[in-house]
Amino acid sequence: MHDPRHILLVEDEDNIAIAVGLLLEREGYRVTRTAIGSQALPNLRAITPDLVILDVTLPEMSGYEICQQLRRDPELGQTPVLMMSARTAPAERRKAMALGADAFLAKPFAVQDLITAVTRLSQGTQP
Repeated sequence: MHDPRHILLVEDEDNIAIAVGLLLEREGYRVTRTAIGSQALPNLRAITPDLVILDVTLPEMSGYEICQQLRRDPELGQTPVLMMSARTAPAERRKAMALGADAFLAKPFAVQDLITAVTRLSQGTQP
């Protein structure tokens, strides 16, 4: 049996995390969640996920900082990153991409947009 793709979801808002987790599990992904930014990198090292979904605004460490540190890590630096934010200004998207995100979703987002981005990134295909 094929092992499902593993996703690390770094999201501090419970309602969003639960909804995203259920959607992705329904699509066949295995989801591990952390709500605290400073726990993202230790979790990444522990589970080596196929994809990281990062909220921008997190307690203790921002998604931007996590993405930047992830890209500097020789072992984890190639892990695909999908950033999400309620901050919808074009500058937020540009900053996320400049720091190494592979994709960016503005909250609220359409379910299909999330599924499409996750599928593309977890399979290692670019837009």
